[in-house]
Amino acid sequence: MFKKITLFLVSCVLVSSCQEKSKKEEISSTLILISKANIVNVRTGEVKAGQNIFIDSGRIKEINAIEIDDVSKYKTVINAEGKYVIPGMAEMHAHIPQPPTSKERLEDVLFLYLANGVTTIRGMLGHPDHLVLREKVQSGEVLGPRIFTSSPSLNGNSVKTEEEAIEKVTAYQNEGYDFLKIHPGIQRNVFNQVVKTANEVGIPFAGHVPVDVGIRHALKSKYASIDHVDGFLEGLVPESKNVDPTSNGFFGYNFTPLADTTKIEELVQLSKDNKVWIVPTQSLFERWFSPADVDTLLAESEMKYMPKSTLENWRRVKIQTLESSGFNTAQWEQFDAIRKSLIKKLQDNGHGILLGSDAPQLFNVPGFSIQHEMQGMAAAGMNPLEILQSTTLNPSMFFELENTFGEVKKGADADLVLLSKNPMDDIKNYTEVFGVMAHGTWLSDITIEKRLKEIAENASKN
Repeated sequence: MFKKITLFLVSCVLVSSCQEKSKKEEISSTLILISKANIVNVRTGEVKAGQNIFIDSGRIKEINAIEIDDVSKYKTVINAEGKYVIPGMAEMHAHIPQPPTSKERLEDVLFLYLANGVTTIRGMLGHPDHLVLREKVQSGEVLGPRIFTSSPSLNGNSVKTEEEAIEKVTAYQNEGYDFLKIHPGIQRNVFNQVVKTANEVGIPFAGHVPVDVGIRHALKSKYASIDHVDGFLEGLVPESKNVDPTSNGFFGYNFTPLADTTKIEELVQLSKDNKVWIVPTQSLFERWFSPADVDTLLAESEMKYMPKSTLENWRRVKIQTLESSGFNTAQWEQFDAIRKSLIKKLQDNGHGILLGSDAPQLFNVPGFSIQHEMQGMAAAGMNPLEILQSTTLNPSMFFELENTFGEVKKGADADLVLLSKNPMDDIKNYTEVFGVMAHGTWLSDITIEKRLKEIAENASKN
């Protein structure tokens, strides 16, 4: 009996030893460890401390809090003690440079997004080159955020007939664009054909609300997203005012004194009923179409990453826009208050909000502009968790890719942002980037700063 017990114990020791040896042998030579991290739960805002994140082949393989004695067996070890980990963020109204932009400038812009923790972008003015770029980023040939790209613009000039609508929508779907971009000017009958064909071939549509379409018809047509809160202010004008809808001005600014804000709830309910996401791009209205001083904006530190020619153009366009629009600060303040009320109510009772800043439109530098957009969201009454969700969880739901990105969890892509401070305490903490991981590629703060310096030098030459 004693002999049997002894043999059993020896066997157990040997099995245990073999298991330990097997475990060591199973560790991939490419495994990356982020140790002792504070992971922010994007669903609750709670922080889970002391977590180890194991990454290989661009994906999160495991998350645990086991004490690790020997870290030498890992290819890369990132000490995240005291740091806060969130999923890579999404910029849901971005613009990707088009030809004749140089390859150098294109890669600079993509890195500006990454440097600020943006690992997914939704390009809102597509070009055939963007289809190629999307695949190059996915394969790792080009370093950049995950790309979703719209078709070229569908507008009053590019699609004038129902026949053109059928032809172009079908072609864009066949060419592999992720969605259609709707711009102003489309007549209602043509728009209806766009929607009908899009539904038939299976491609979503998003963007602006053409005047002839109107916000109520647009919402009922089930846009994937309406951007800029476009058409909503016009939808608050009572029919009894008998306005010329084409005299609405900059996103309804001219109709501000006529807006009946009691109609907001109806529009919010329509957005919810039809599952239409809203991308506010509030920073556009607080920087371009606003009383903000041009020279103060141009003096901001991130402007050094934009070519001088671009900055000069931004100055010119802002001044021209304000002068031609009959802009006055008092009316803008009322306009801004209505927009903020819409954003808050669409967040609380609508289908949901997606973060988008419309970079690089006027005074919105790619990547850096999400900080301004977050400030605008906060000013509208969104709380830190809602703002975080608008750029992580909500985009993953929008694209129906909740198991791919948008949360720090096992099996998801290794798109991560390490912050030195908790973003739930203050949204300004999003600027405290310790490092970014894009599809498993680690970019430390030192690497980011070095690359940003190069981008600034490149921009100064143009």
